[in-house]
Amino acid sequence: MNVPIKTPAEIEKMREAGRQAASVLEMIAPHVQAGVSTGEIDRLCNDYIVNELGSISASLNYHGFPKSVCTSINHVVCHGIPDDAKKLKNGDIMNLDITVKTPDGYHGDSSVMFVIGETIQGERLCRVTQECLYKSIALVKPGVRLSELARVIQQHAESNGYSVVRDFCGHGIGAGFHEEPQVLHYDGYAPEADIALAAGMCLTIEPMINVGSYKTKVLRDNWTAVTKDKSLSAQWEHTLLVTDTGVEVLTARSDEDLSFLAR
Repeated sequence: MNVPIKTPAEIEKMREAGRQAASVLEMIAPHVQAGVSTGEIDRLCNDYIVNELGSISASLNYHGFPKSVCTSINHVVCHGIPDDAKKLKNGDIMNLDITVKTPDGYHGDSSVMFVIGETIQGERLCRVTQECLYKSIALVKPGVRLSELARVIQQHAESNGYSVVRDFCGHGIGAGFHEEPQVLHYDGYAPEADIALAAGMCLTIEPMINVGSYKTKVLRDNWTAVTKDKSLSAQWEHTLLVTDTGVEVLTARSDEDLSFLAR
């Protein structure tokens, strides 16, 4: 398996890509509220990426994907397509997934959950899913195997009564949108794929956690993945750099408390 190790120059480009992706999510947050369409969210994000950041959306036209961001609501697991007819309402939860490609050709990939109004079940699912992400990030350092990250995610999700999606995973990232390695979120690695992390690797961790079964299906648009049992699903994602001593969260946002990473 050829896992790219980033040079110092490439790491700086990844830092900029990560900063840009985070800034899109920070910009859009006040606009995500009941009554707003996912199509409008898509336009606002794309305008900001192009006109303010001078970059492009890596998602737009990626293998034919028709929009600039993914908006995945309630039982949609991932790759939901924004639509002017689909307006957010109280009680919804939505994952907003952003990937920026800078003029240098490097990618920053991140997603967050938004809770619209009040939903006890949705809020709990979003919180536990973010905890799954943070618990795995806290383990990242040279020598740690990918299966260790997967195991802590699965254990935390299942201990809270949830399941971990098997059909989608995290990935290496850099000049390529999706690079090696594949980053599973459940304990299912074949021995040859269970590599040890090394300084200079960049990857995403992006657990998708369901209230019900982990099984999913893709709709006729060939993109939108939903839970088979129509149960709620949540996802959080960060782009990470493995450093000599631990991890740097390249897509960290100003609203986050990452103090758990202090070593």
